[in-house]
Amino acid sequence: MRVHGLDGLRVVDPSAFRYVPNGNIYAPVMMLAVHPTCSSSRMGSDTGLLTVAEALSPEIFIPPSWGCCGFAGDRGLLHPELTQSATRAQAGEILASAATTHVSCNRTCELAMTRAIGQTYRHILQVLDERSRPAIRRN
Repeated sequence: MRVHGLDGLRVVDPSAFRYVPNGNIYAPVMMLAVHPTCSSSRMGSDTGLLTVAEALSPEIFIPPSWGCCGFAGDRGLLHPELTQSATRAQAGEILASAATTHVSCNRTCELAMTRAIGQTYRHILQVLDERSRPAIRRN
């Protein structure tokens, strides 16, 4: 689709960024659980996701059984048993890990994984924003 006046505009998914502000992480995460998404994997943006994750934490945990969370747009809202089934193995691995913070790069996947483990998943750029600010500026 073409939009008048926007020729040449390139839209980039935020998870594709490999930018970490000055490399200054004021409050690193001890162990970070990362849930790549189906779309980030297909788009080839997992490298950006992992670059930001590595800046946030010395230890990254991606469950060995990582896979699709099964939320699939609105399917997880309408059929939560799909997500529960799809995340069972990886949820157990995450809960058995020492991860203190949980991130992904897609809101519905974050919702699915939050439900799966009972702990909050947030967008990785939200965590980057919080952790790259001096304590005085953090909310």
